[in-house]
Amino acid sequence: MKKVIITTPAHYFLIEQLQHKSYVALYEPTITYNELSQQIKDCEGLIVSTRLPIDKPLLDKAVKLKWIGRLGSGMELIDVEYAAAKGIHCISSPEGNRNAVAEHTLGMLLNLMHKIAHSNKEIINGLWNRDANRGTELSGKTVGIIGFGNTGTAFATLLHSFNLNILVYDKYKTGFGNNVIHEVSLQQILEQADVISLHIPLTQETAHLANNHFFSQLKRKPYFINTSRGKIHDTAAIIEALKNNTIAGAALDVLENERLDTYTNVEQQNIQWLLQQPNVIITPHIAGYSHESFYLMSKVLLDKLFLI
Repeated sequence: MKKVIITTPAHYFLIEQLQHKSYVALYEPTITYNELSQQIKDCEGLIVSTRLPIDKPLLDKAVKLKWIGRLGSGMELIDVEYAAAKGIHCISSPEGNRNAVAEHTLGMLLNLMHKIAHSNKEIINGLWNRDANRGTELSGKTVGIIGFGNTGTAFATLLHSFNLNILVYDKYKTGFGNNVIHEVSLQQILEQADVISLHIPLTQETAHLANNHFFSQLKRKPYFINTSRGKIHDTAAIIEALKNNTIAGAALDVLENERLDTYTNVEQQNIQWLLQQPNVIITPHIAGYSHESFYLMSKVLLDKLFLI
């Protein structure tokens, strides 16, 4: 009997297809770490997201595990190196939600630049302020993209019609530049961009990349966007940059701590301050979670799994 535990919300297509391939698919989207630890010993497959750490103690109990499928992108909670040493394949499906992330990123940017959410709030409060809510057009600006993987590439594709300058920095990829996309250094983005958007995984190298030093190097008061992982930015540094007018605004789909019910007093003060700013938009990590991507992530993952 081939057994798979699905530890995250997933499209029914995933369950159907696993069953079609003779797997016993146990749908446990709220399973705890301890519960998974008790059940994983006879599992051949595991479907995960960003909710549970798949660490060495857990992997040591997974004596029959052959593969781990990640719905979406980002493998930071999986000890991929240790899994590989044990002969366990780790597969992700970033192709399934890259367009969703790109559209959400563009939507947040246009919302900020044209003051859509803020002016809507004012109207709810009985205010009709046209001059104070005059928008800024994206066309003609310089957009800096940090990270040119699946979502960075998809975002750049959406930007093509805006008649703007696209600068891209990717430490681990070269040769992608053309007459529209310009390969540059991180320093060039910090000095030349009117918009900076992060599209990188969370690693030891990228943790708190957007810190006080990062923002202190900015030259053009850009809009700052993070739809990657919250711990890539330093919340206190973003607040400082906003207070100092170093950035024109911030659009965050991710936070350093996304469990709002666990916030310390300092975290609570920071989030409340951010939410009160007219040039800040925060969404609950939904950029890659569209109706379409919910299905596509499963399809991409299945396509990859059955090629193993």
